[in-house]
Amino acid sequence: MAEQTVAPIRHLVIVLGDQLDHDATALQGFDPGLDVVWMAEVAEESTHVWSSKQRIAIFLSSMRHFAAEVRERGLPLRYTRLDDAGNTGSLAGELQRAVDALKPQQLVLTAPGDWRVLQALRQVATQASLPLDLRDDTHFFSTVREFAAYARGRKQLRLEYWYRELRQKHGILMEGKQPVGGQWNFDADNRESFGKQGPQDVPPPFRVSPDAITQEVIERVTQRFADHPGSLDSFAWPVTRDAALRALNAFITQRLPLFGQFEDAMWSGEVWLWHSQLSAALNLKLLNPREVVAAAEAAYRSGNAPLAAVEGFIRQILGWREYVRGIYWTQMPGYAERNALHAQNPLPAWYWTGETHMACLREAITQTLAHGYAHHIQRLMVTGLYALLLGVQPQAVHRWYLSVYVDAVEWVELPNTLGMSQFGDGGLLGSKPYVATGKYIQRMSNHCQGCRYDPALSTGPRACPFTTLYWDFLMRHETLLRQNPRMAMQLKNLDRLAPDARAAIAAQTQAHRSAMG
Repeated sequence: MAEQTVAPIRHLVIVLGDQLDHDATALQGFDPGLDVVWMAEVAEESTHVWSSKQRIAIFLSSMRHFAAEVRERGLPLRYTRLDDAGNTGSLAGELQRAVDALKPQQLVLTAPGDWRVLQALRQVATQASLPLDLRDDTHFFSTVREFAAYARGRKQLRLEYWYRELRQKHGILMEGKQPVGGQWNFDADNRESFGKQGPQDVPPPFRVSPDAITQEVIERVTQRFADHPGSLDSFAWPVTRDAALRALNAFITQRLPLFGQFEDAMWSGEVWLWHSQLSAALNLKLLNPREVVAAAEAAYRSGNAPLAAVEGFIRQILGWREYVRGIYWTQMPGYAERNALHAQNPLPAWYWTGETHMACLREAITQTLAHGYAHHIQRLMVTGLYALLLGVQPQAVHRWYLSVYVDAVEWVELPNTLGMSQFGDGGLLGSKPYVATGKYIQRMSNHCQGCRYDPALSTGPRACPFTTLYWDFLMRHETLLRQNPRMAMQLKNLDRLAPDARAAIAAQTQAHRSAMG
């Protein structure tokens, strides 16, 4: 039940489910004698997209643990649980109920990560004639205003240059004004495959045994959201700051040294490999990106991790994470509707089950449903690539990614999916469509061994759908792609296809689409 609080209230301080940071700007200047923290679990946040059980559980458990810490600190708290009597089911409805009951003089909010949420909460404040003190989210290295100033007047926005500015500004992996090692980017030293021997001596994953709070959440989610995708049998994510810090330490000491070398590699049955598993804790604000970046840089400075691995990891946080946030907040709300390739096909139903004969997709999707997790290449170059080549509506792909991954909050997920993965923004975020044949997956994994499809074939009964659809994609969008210099080599290969080969690929594509129903 929600705690009872005596009015009058000066500030009702809003803490959202992805703002679980005791140092958040909304909590600065908090007076326990005058102010109240407000948190609410609402069904809408699990149903506006068909959220997986893993995603729902990590949010609810993390929120309940944070609420317990707020109480331990002696701060007045109004917390509504999912099944509390009178719960309206929406953030706006619950905030309005709290405003009616407590009659605060002002609402205080750290800027949300989700455009939809900000608009809903602003509307409550407006309708109640209450001032809303919207404060910067200092969790990030940069502000949206800084990114907007950087973007102003530029014909193209590219991660690399924004990343370099942030490296210089914050003195990260720098020697004076020059990057450590004499170059900004060490991709050429990273991204190897495992070879025929497969991954060797993979460290065990960092897992947290569910405590009483988490077990209660798991039971409730299993009951209330029984028809939602995924399973909670393996749930063991960090849901407190203490656990997140232990996860960070485990990554830095056990995985970071080989992270860069194998960051793009995949192997059947190996879910975690050398990836950090820290994105959910970062996005919930259980970890601060500054401490994560500092820990990685310290590992390099002390000789415990190679520069290529450390730079590649830091670029994901200092570079990519900051970049996609800037894209999201400078381009919304229209960004969510972009569809530069006019893709309109539905998402295949088996994205919710993993029941497909394509081994790489089966592996990535079943893993996702079991753990709420897949690493970036499984997302970009397996599940995302197939949807892009098939011509799935990017908004449908976006809803799937937002639904199934524990680290999915819209500010980071939408640009990654619609922009990077699906090229729905026409090149605003990324410089080209990331398309490849099945041979890329064969090179970076063992998924093609034993699969019924051959990545070398584009037609015939054993043709790999990735390879068939790759050539079909180039043919469908040939006019547009010829305007992109980075596609020149791939289009030269397309030019070598004889008319009868093109016709056979088109027929194979149609047969594949028909077979999916």
